[in-house]
Amino acid sequence: MPAHEFVTVDVFTDQRFGGNPLAVFPDAAGLDASQMQALAREFNLSETTFVLPPDDPRHSAKVRIFTPRAELPFAGHPNVGTGYVLACRGTSAGEHLTFEEAAGLVRVHILRDAAGAPAGARISAPQSLSLGIEVPVETVAACAGLAPGDVTTDAHPPLVASVGIPFVIVELTELSALSRASPDLAAFRAAAGRFAELGQRFSLHLYVRRGGETTRLRTRMFAPLGGILEDPATGSANAALGALLTSLAPGESVDLAYDIEQGIEMGRPSRLLATARKTAEGPVTATI
Repeated sequence: MPAHEFVTVDVFTDQRFGGNPLAVFPDAAGLDASQMQALAREFNLSETTFVLPPDDPRHSAKVRIFTPRAELPFAGHPNVGTGYVLACRGTSAGEHLTFEEAAGLVRVHILRDAAGAPAGARISAPQSLSLGIEVPVETVAACAGLAPGDVTTDAHPPLVASVGIPFVIVELTELSALSRASPDLAAFRAAAGRFAELGQRFSLHLYVRRGGETTRLRTRMFAPLGGILEDPATGSANAALGALLTSLAPGESVDLAYDIEQGIEMGRPSRLLATARKTAEGPVTATI
């Protein structure tokens, strides 16, 4: 295998050793899928991205995203981190990038500091909100190592939500329940067998409302079947969560912004800012 440059970054944080680490190969030309998978397995991070020339010259790049076990159609922090890396390298022209991915086109807006240097990125999810099956409280509680009473269904039942990749979204009663949660691999395997339509994508996104506020949230994401026991910052899951909560908000036209903490229990504190829009004319869309 010829040598390929890579860059590592921490995403959704402003402090060293916080957020979600990511490996980016800015020029992955010449690597095939099996080599990409082997490299992602070697890094053993939540995700590794590989940047390729776009199929459509109007777009910025094709981006492939791999966990240690499989390729993903879309993910949040890999797109934010990849956009930032390309901007730092001067690869991006202007403030906007468009990435081709299996789930669709991902729009990336580069954020800059007062001096004009890249400081981060914001992405638009490639798909509008779609809702899937409801999952029994007993099933999600078992997967999270909790009691059914730790799950609340006041706002919504545990259900599948996606803006590009599906997650089972579950609201918990209180912060102590979120802190106690621990993924049970046997329960995850049983749930994946029961809900075959989700396959190995039976991923659990838990949340509580901080201080009882609708838009200040704390979350944890477990995906042990995909090789991610727990993720410190999950853009795609939190974008889906924001879109779901916005869809439930009163009114036909609603714009909401969410301040989300994740990774606290892992010792990798992360902060994500999600927005979602609901209109009378169209579906719910989200950014992260």
